[in-house]
Amino acid sequence: MTAVKISILVGTILALINQGDTILQMSLSKQNVAQIGLTYLVPYCVSTYSSVRAIQHHSI
Repeated sequence: MTAVKISILVGTILALINQGDTILQMSLSKQNVAQIGLTYLVPYCVSTYSSVRAIQHHSI
């Protein structure tokens, strides 16, 4: 669940930084929507990967 929370927080900040003007103008293209989706997916993957590696390292 932590990865989801991190993804929402970091993804929202990054989406606003990278696509804020397009979001505010409500002129999103399919490409913009895909980029925003990736903006949320990347922090989720990084957080999940980091958690799994920490658990693996701790259990050794």
